[in-house]
Amino acid sequence: MAGALTLEGSRLKRFWSFIAGAGMMAASFMTIQHFYAANFPDSIWKGSFCDISAFFNCDSSAFSPIAQFGGVPMGWFGLFVGLLVVLGAVFPSVSFEKTNKAVSILNALGVLALLAYSLFIQKSLCLLCSGFYVFSLLNFFLFWRYGLRSDRPGIGGFLRTFAAPSIKIAIVAVLGLAAGAYGFRQYTLAKKGAQVGSVSATIVKQFNELAVVGDPSFISPYLVAQATPRWEDAPIRIVEYADYLCPDCLFLHQQLSRLKAEFVGKMNIAFQFFPLEAKCNTIVEKDLHPGACDLALMAVHDPGAFPALHEEIFANFQAAKTPEWRQDFAKRHGLEEALSSPATAEMLRKIIATGAEYEKTSEKFSHGIRSTPTLIINGRMIIGTLPDDHMRAILNSLLAGGPAQPGAGKFIENWVETKPKKK
Repeated sequence: MAGALTLEGSRLKRFWSFIAGAGMMAASFMTIQHFYAANFPDSIWKGSFCDISAFFNCDSSAFSPIAQFGGVPMGWFGLFVGLLVVLGAVFPSVSFEKTNKAVSILNALGVLALLAYSLFIQKSLCLLCSGFYVFSLLNFFLFWRYGLRSDRPGIGGFLRTFAAPSIKIAIVAVLGLAAGAYGFRQYTLAKKGAQVGSVSATIVKQFNELAVVGDPSFISPYLVAQATPRWEDAPIRIVEYADYLCPDCLFLHQQLSRLKAEFVGKMNIAFQFFPLEAKCNTIVEKDLHPGACDLALMAVHDPGAFPALHEEIFANFQAAKTPEWRQDFAKRHGLEEALSSPATAEMLRKIIATGAEYEKTSEKFSHGIRSTPTLIINGRMIIGTLPDDHMRAILNSLLAGGPAQPGAGKFIENWVETKPKKK
């Protein structure tokens, strides 16, 4: 065997190995924190907030199908790998270096797979995860460039270089990994239990303490749920300011679809179009989603076709971002004239304009409606998204009679997102 990354005489290289491992641990720790903050906030105000744009979006990772396995957050595996690298740098040995070199190539392959999943499946990138990717690839480079390597040529030398871990260390590592995974699983189960207990009660209390900001002067006639002919007669009334290309709005759409089945005959839900694109929205100074205005115009154009169009757009969330899909969508449904119809544009303008009726909710923006989704639930404002249990608790409280007296709070802001989040 030749070369060495962490053994005696390699102090500078060992220092960089330590930095790589510590960076992996730090990034993984933050992703674990974010996973629990996003999925199990202790109150409405403590939800996660880790987004720059629709692409640089941490919540989409926190809600992805691979964010956890059986209740164990993905970050735990990265944290443990980083710990092995740090220990190998602090307590160097041939066995430890050979083990960590074997782990480094597996970890690098896993990182490349996760990066591909983020870019090509989720179409977004988590900055916290990216930190782990960078330190992981640095770790692999260090072991590949400077680590112990076999003098044998061919496949035999490759296997002795990258696939010759210490059996004892590997067994201890697997046991440690499993013990930690069990602990995280139990913690996740406890957090889930808390969501339907005292935390949900706290959420309802916070909602009840909000002031009534009222419904917009013009409620969109495009309803996604209708329990009563008259808007005000339904026990639950939701005005949903949303954007078809907003990942948080996709999360909310899926959530409300589930809740509609639970609260049949109890909910009126108006889809208050609010595309975050300067082409049609002058109420908020954001231009985030090219194509969102065209999708809104096509959905508005034919009220009778709205329910089917609405579902199809959200069902093709990723594809709808492309001009080709939108052109085909318009052609298939005979909606080409929607993009140039003055009446359609005026209806959309009228709906969007109601966003200026609410008091400022941020010093950065001129009007109260400045992000999607924003909900007006029985006259009280929620900006962002809530976990299912929190939303369900609020709706059940409204059926039970709701708050007797309005409070002093102006609004609630929380971001679960996206499955994918905040625009």
